[in-house]
Amino acid sequence: MELNGKLAVITGGTRGVGAGIARAFVQAGAEVVVCARKPPEVPLEGTEFRQLDVRDPTSVTRLVAELPRLDVLVNNAGGTPYRLLSEADAERHARVLELNLTAPLTVSLAAYALLRRARGSVLMIGSVSGTRPSPGSAAYGAAKAGLENLARSMAVEWAPEVRVNTLVVGMVRTELSHLHYGGEEGLAAVSRTVPLGRLAEPGDVGAAAVFLASDAAAYVSGASLQVHGGGERPAFLAAATANNALKTGS
Repeated sequence: MELNGKLAVITGGTRGVGAGIARAFVQAGAEVVVCARKPPEVPLEGTEFRQLDVRDPTSVTRLVAELPRLDVLVNNAGGTPYRLLSEADAERHARVLELNLTAPLTVSLAAYALLRRARGSVLMIGSVSGTRPSPGSAAYGAAKAGLENLARSMAVEWAPEVRVNTLVVGMVRTELSHLHYGGEEGLAAVSRTVPLGRLAEPGDVGAAAVFLASDAAAYVSGASLQVHGGGERPAFLAAATANNALKTGS
């Protein structure tokens, strides 16, 4: 699964999952351009940084025009604050949709001609939030569900020249994880809910991304690869087990 000679652009590629993907691509031999609104505090070895707000179509078009070619586009930029639906107006929720759904479409359309010329691929970074209820991040979950569907349609429309796939990512341990899960104790508790017993590392997502971008996945398009450590144990199982324990007196 080598990417030698391929040029990859990774949006939101300066930290967290994006940085993990960028490092994995560099290790696989790719030439990597990482994009973000702000430069990284510590430059990622082997990558070139380009400043970009993916919500600005003019800036996106300008960046793509400066590329000599493009083999892989990774639409990773995204995110959301925790916000219940009733705590904000529709316009604020729409901004989350813009960043997580409209922007990947904007970048993909701008890059289409280069990708088609290279017979390249697009990789959408989705989320398990798009496959289950997401209280506190409902707009984000809706955007990620739409992104996965967009990728499937794009895979049909752009075949056979361009492959399009989605990584459905679960909980990942990043620089900001402690803010979401309440420090190391919270991280340990959350990790125990994952069948594989831990949160993903950015490199785990990177390895899956390398596979989908490589020639090893040359016949894979329109697919959604789940990178979530086995998913989530259904809550009713814990309740049922506790109830059975009470019945048996154990």
